[in-house]
Amino acid sequence: MKPQVSMLLMAWFGVLRCVGAEFFTSIGHMTDLIYAEKDLVKSLKEYILVEEARLSKIKSWANKMEALTSKSAADPEGYLSHPVNAYKLVKRLNTDWPALEDLVLQDSAAGFIANLSVQRQFFPTDEDEMGAAKALMRLQDTYKLDPDKISKGELPGTKYQATLSVDDCFGLGRLAYNEGDYYHTVLWMEQVLKQLDAGEEGTTAKTQVLDYLSYTVFQLGDLHRALELTRRLLSLDPSHERAGGNLRYFEHLLEEEREKVLSNQTTEAEPATQEGIYERPVDYLPEREVYESLCRGEGVKLTPRRQKRLFCRYHHGNRTPQLLIAPFKEEDEWDSPHIVRYYDVMSDEEIERIKEIAKPKLARATVRDPKTGVLTVASYRVSKSSWLEEDDDPVVAQVNRRMQHITGLTVKTAELLQVANYGMGGQYEPHFDFSRMSDVEAGGATVFPDLGAAIWPKKGTAVFWYNLLRSGEGDYRTRHAACPVLVGCKWVSNKWFHERGQEFLRPCGSTEVD
Repeated sequence: MKPQVSMLLMAWFGVLRCVGAEFFTSIGHMTDLIYAEKDLVKSLKEYILVEEARLSKIKSWANKMEALTSKSAADPEGYLSHPVNAYKLVKRLNTDWPALEDLVLQDSAAGFIANLSVQRQFFPTDEDEMGAAKALMRLQDTYKLDPDKISKGELPGTKYQATLSVDDCFGLGRLAYNEGDYYHTVLWMEQVLKQLDAGEEGTTAKTQVLDYLSYTVFQLGDLHRALELTRRLLSLDPSHERAGGNLRYFEHLLEEEREKVLSNQTTEAEPATQEGIYERPVDYLPEREVYESLCRGEGVKLTPRRQKRLFCRYHHGNRTPQLLIAPFKEEDEWDSPHIVRYYDVMSDEEIERIKEIAKPKLARATVRDPKTGVLTVASYRVSKSSWLEEDDDPVVAQVNRRMQHITGLTVKTAELLQVANYGMGGQYEPHFDFSRMSDVEAGGATVFPDLGAAIWPKKGTAVFWYNLLRSGEGDYRTRHAACPVLVGCKWVSNKWFHERGQEFLRPCGSTEVD
């Protein structure tokens, strides 16, 4: 892979407050669903108005006929002795009742169904629902959020109220169960029980929850609690066939366990957990704990001594003529490796224009499979991105020139301007070689696990660092990650400057570590 000097002009576009296919990987694309749903509501209300008008006519006819037949049935011969009544009876049965039949059979739902059918092809898929559920659980883990707080919508920086019903929580628990994620299954099924016990109503029955929960804790090795929950289920539904079978199986296993204890003359094994609290499984990322701590703003190693080395200044790019007139405000974010932030790099108008031209081109961000070398999607990178050329719009060329002036590097050998938008719980776990930024209400920091550094998004700013030493060797301290966005909609732009072409602008160092 070509070495590159990473200029992370992570231009932070700002995190807008927002309530994929693969809608879940881009909040920008999910906004289209809001308008689609609004259109469906409008179409549904139009159908209701037409249906109400139709039913009103039918009701009026029924009331009129009820009054008439009450009178005629009281004295049929006397009623029909009047020739007009006799004529009208024949006319009604021959003409009016068939007309009413047509009215009753009238399909006023056709317009709504047609609109729904058109919209349905753009609806989220099962993959989107699963991705959205996993995003909530990712936020739950990263920011140590209690399921009850999520269910009540008690998240920092939120503007809109949003809660999860009993059925919503059950849906999350069932999705986790189907994925073999028993840790989250327990958390969400217990939340369902909590809300049911508090008197909340829903279509989910307590027996359904106990059925999932009892087998899940058994899978986690907690036989005692599995037995307890199964007995509780059977007390609510003694005829539950699966629970009856599980009870006999669990009791048999417990008896075998006791026999082993007696034969070995050892003490009985303690339950797998204390008070139903289960440990989160260890996953593939060795620095998971450090990474997530930094995302929460914990464990940042910005000591007083290091902080004294950080300064603010006006930056004129080695007396670049354009910056002598209007220098940028530069702020040190970290001393070694040197990471700086530039303020007011992009105006609100430029940001909106870049988002506008980038949005139609957004596609799921990919990573290169280390075994096959093929680009593929990955759960640890949840975003969509697009690449903008200078021919796309004058604002792209304008931003590229500005980046060149700020860094003192040439854009001739740089990559295209990348624009990324993060989805639900959007993140990019620790990796080398790139960066991003924007205002968010909560979460979304860029963290450096090896440094203990966390850099928070600010709209219109840009962050810059080199991921290569002057010798051309990689600076492995710059391994970094984009934390999940807790609340907000994160847009960023990135620019990578390749080492090639910068020989006289950033000369090589004399040693390997320069």
